[in-house]
Amino acid sequence: MARMRSTLTYADGTTAEATRDAVHTALGGDAFFWLDLDGVDDDACRLLLQDFGFHPLAVEDAEHFGQRPKIDEYDGFTYLVIHGAQADTPSVTQEVHVFYSPKHVVTVHRGAGDVLDTVRRRMTRHRAAALSPPEISILYLVVDSLVDTFFPVLARFDDRIDEIEDAILELPTDEQLGELFDMKRTLVSLRKVITPQRDMFATLLSGVSVLPGMTPEDERYFRDLYDHLIRISDLVDSYRDLLTGAMDTHLSTVSNRLNVVMKQLASSPRCSFH
Repeated sequence: MARMRSTLTYADGTTAEATRDAVHTALGGDAFFWLDLDGVDDDACRLLLQDFGFHPLAVEDAEHFGQRPKIDEYDGFTYLVIHGAQADTPSVTQEVHVFYSPKHVVTVHRGAGDVLDTVRRRMTRHRAAALSPPEISILYLVVDSLVDTFFPVLARFDDRIDEIEDAILELPTDEQLGELFDMKRTLVSLRKVITPQRDMFATLLSGVSVLPGMTPEDERYFRDLYDHLIRISDLVDSYRDLLTGAMDTHLSTVSNRLNVVMKQLASSPRCSFH
């Protein structure tokens, strides 16, 4: 595991480098811990299969990114795929795979992992302590941090749509139309993960899927996450409608300007040659 960035975090918020010996020691003890892996190489794959005893299908999923949000229940653990937004490239989401169990939580991500660094900082704050077992706290903080990343990205969409609409009324350009198409494609990409993620938490809160250790008080926090996902889903749909309206405005403005030019040309005096 020396070739990958990995971190061990304990219930009190302290962290350590996740060497193989450190992970084996944690597995042999009774204290809860959270292992965060930056990708899954051959060593990590063996660790998840042999030492943690996770199901081969779940480990195979953790090796392959680009999956839709989901929750799968196995004997002894629950497997989840959660998405968040990336500020620089919103069309490509942050994807975190979670192995959830009462004794430990394992997360797998690729890249910088800024969201999970935020989770580690939040663990010592009041919200982490508000949920009863540590595994629920970790899962809640991971999901909450990922869900929160959508709001600033969508807020920038709102501002940019207003700017483009104002610019279109002044002078429509091909660049504006190209940007509107790019923004619409980005919203389609976000919707592909937001809708199933919203539905996933709906099944969790309705009791179709069950997270061991969750209390009625914990459900209040997860219901708040679900409300955020509903709001995000509604924003995506409304911005998609606004983009469609902006495109229509662009096309109609260009058409009106062209009609004016044609009328001017038609009414201009013509030269006659004899």
